[in-house]
This record gives sequence, structure tokens and C-alpha cells, in this order.
Amino acid sequence: MAWARSSENSLGAAADAADNLTADFDASLSGLGHELGSAAYNMSEVLALPIFKQEGLENSFQYILCAATSPASKINEETVTYLNQRQSYELRLKRLGDNSSFQGGELLKSVVRVVFHDMRLQYTEYEQLAQWRSIRPNERLLDIDIPLSVNIYDIRKDPTAVNKVEFQWDPNKDTSVAVQVHCISTEFTAHRHGGEKGIPFRIQVDSYSIDDEHLHSASCQIKVFKPKGADRKIKTDREKMEKKPDKDKYQPSYEYTILTEVCIMPLHDAQQLSPPDASFNSPASSSFNSSFQTPPDINRSLQSPTNSVPTPTEDVVDKAGSPEPLSPGASIQDTQNWLVHNRFGNYVRTFNNFAGADLLRLTREDLVQICGPADGIRLFNALQARAIRPRLTIYVCLESQHVYHAIFLENLCVEELKLKIAQLFNASPSQLADLYRQGPTGIHVIITDQMVQNLNDETCFALSMVKAENDENRYHVVFK
Repeated sequence: MAWARSSENSLGAAADAADNLTADFDASLSGLGHELGSAAYNMSEVLALPIFKQEGLENSFQYILCAATSPASKINEETVTYLNQRQSYELRLKRLGDNSSFQGGELLKSVVRVVFHDMRLQYTEYEQLAQWRSIRPNERLLDIDIPLSVNIYDIRKDPTAVNKVEFQWDPNKDTSVAVQVHCISTEFTAHRHGGEKGIPFRIQVDSYSIDDEHLHSASCQIKVFKPKGADRKIKTDREKMEKKPDKDKYQPSYEYTILTEVCIMPLHDAQQLSPPDASFNSPASSSFNSSFQTPPDINRSLQSPTNSVPTPTEDVVDKAGSPEPLSPGASIQDTQNWLVHNRFGNYVRTFNNFAGADLLRLTREDLVQICGPADGIRLFNALQARAIRPRLTIYVCLESQHVYHAIFLENLCVEELKLKIAQLFNASPSQLADLYRQGPTGIHVIITDQMVQNLNDETCFALSMVKAENDENRYHVVFK
């Protein structure tokens, strides 16, 4: 009974304490409603607080394409936007942050282009666009509807660059450009029985200062249909989504498409429709140049073969054309550079604290979840990359020596063989005249593309250098 009375006293004391705390709390809130509820407050003062200030926006841009995204895009996958062929779509451009440095009328320059999304087509972009241009010689793949564009100046449309347009704009004014895509996604698919699935494109915007300093790049994935086809496709996707039981695995459809920032180096560019040595590096051109780089010193003797040192363009693609593997000991900065050079620039921020060992520990499932199926599988394969076996391997040495050097050939032609020989001996290809193979009874048979293609793999040759008769600075190379 005494225990019961003690419990009642304790409970009463606890209740009194709770009432006192409630009263104190109510008192502490008194006046708050008068300050924020009944009186107006200045939102600009609130936004001026440090926590709301946006830092690091000196070269930040925003590009918005006024076209709806597909409702059939899965979560963790990039959205895709459907466009109608030849229809004008507003693309809004805005420079974020402080634009006070542009008050004097200084303009920015932007380049809008349509490029391939699939890696397979990126490598043949030059040939694909050249073929499209030959079939439709008087048309552009990408064009601007000038009457519908706002505050753009100095519009340039290179007749040989059918997939890009260039213009200038004032970051202090509301700016938009009306873009039209004149080809449909099925024009680059293999036509067999009809009903082909169209390939995706990308709309990419690269912005520069008036002095051509690259500032920002962003892009989005699109598919282009015949007139009214995009509207029907959106409707069909919505109807399919209504019937799916797992709607939570898909992203909602948005009225506008915000272009996603890409790495500071433009991903690919075939805008000049020029041979692979164009000033901008497409995946195809960088692969070509890295495999056939001329040695920097053309004055060294042909008599001292050395191991060629990779040039800056060779640090990503090895002799067989495959990506350099990421080292487990790579630093965070090395890992960032590897991502950029292997066309994973979109994920530099995602993996901004990852060293090489951290990235290599991720499983295939981890990467698919982080990057989506397409890029996740591609990144996993790149991380696990092994050198691709060359089409032909031969071993050569100078006739006076007994140390052989391996030469790997991919294109199986005389010019490639000549370039590889020149690289091996630190010479210029122009110093090499003809290549000969010593035949029966010591005759010299000129080496042709067909002969290279019929060489046996891993054949050994001793090379002798013979000065050309009419030019003492050039040499014939005899394979024995």
C-alpha cells in the first residue's frame, strides 16, 4: 500500500513536470506567429543568407528543350525525348550566376549539334553523315527556325557541317533558339523487313566565350519520328505504363527536358565532315591518330631501334586499339582522367571521390544500378578490359642485330606497315621509300597490300636498309 502511494506521488510529479515543460515551450514560441504570420517578411533577405547562396556558378549554364520526356524511362536510366521531324522546338539557353561581367554587351557563342548516342555509330559518324549528305545533298540534318528564335546573333550554318549550327547570344537577355531535326531515327538503321527500331540521337550544346574558350557542354537523348509520330509514341507509352503493375520503377514524364551537363571536353564532334584528322576529336579519329602517330623526332638514325614512347594521343588507346586498363593504384585525379578519356565524363561527379581501387571493387550490378544498364555495362567492360588480339603480328630486327621487336597490324596494308617500321626506328615515314621482300634467288619483290594480307602470323624477318638511288635521305627496306 505504501508502494502504491509512492507510485501515485511519482506519477503526479512527472505530470506536473510535463505541464511545466509544455508551458515553457508555449512561452518560448509566443511572438513567433506575430513575427512570421501577421507581419510580412522580405524573402530576398532570407535568400541572401549564406546557406542559400549558390557558389561556383561562374561557368554554369542551363539548357531546356521544350519537349516532353518519355514516360517509359526507367529510374536510374537517362530519359529520352521524342521529337517530330522538321518541327520547331524551343531550346532555352541561360547562364547561371553573376552576369555583371557581360554588361558591356559581351556575347557568348554556342554550338548546337545532333550526334549519335550509340558508341557503334559514333565510330562511323563521319561516314554515316557523309552518306546521308550524299543522298540528300541540299538538306541539313539540323537547322534553326530563325523567325521563332529570340535574341541570337551571327548565325552560322556551315554547308559541309549538316549536323550543327553556331550562333552568338547575350547572357543578360532571355534567349531561345528554335531547332529542327530533319532526319528520323530509322534512317541510320539497317532496312530489312520494315518496322525497324530507330536509333537514338543526342542534342548537344557547347558554349564558348567570344575568344573560343570552352565553358560548358550539356546534352540529352532524343528519338526523331515522322510528323506526328512523336505524339503517337508518347500516347502509346502512357497507355502501356497505365497497364504496368510496377509503375514505381519508371520516371514520370516531364513537360520539359533539361540537358545534362557533360564533361568539359566535348564528347564527340563530326561537325566538319572532314577526314579523321579534324581539329575536334571524334572517337574514330582519336583511335586512328593514336594508332598511326608519327614520331616527334624525324632526324634520328634508322640504325638504332628503340621502344617508341606514347604520344599524348596514345595514352588511352594501346597498339591494338583497346582502352588502357584502370590501375588499382590510380589516384582520384587519375581515375577522373580515365573516366573522361574513356567517354564516361557524365559520371565524373558521381565518382568524384573514387580512386582506382574503389572503382574496380564495384560489381557489374553496382555499376548498372549507378549508371543505368547501357553505361553501366559499358563501364564494367572498360574496367575489365583486356588487350584485343591484333589481326597480324610479325617480328623484325635489323640484319646486323639479333633482338626482335613485335609489330602489330590492324588494317593489313603497306602504309600501316611502313608507319610501324618508321615508329620502331624513330624515323619519319617520308624517309622510307619502298618495302621489298626477298624472294627466291635473292630477288626483291615489292610488298603490296595483298602480300601483307597473306603474311603468316608471327613470322620473323631480318631487315636491311638500302639507300634509295635518287635520294640519299631515303631508304628502301628489305624483309628477309
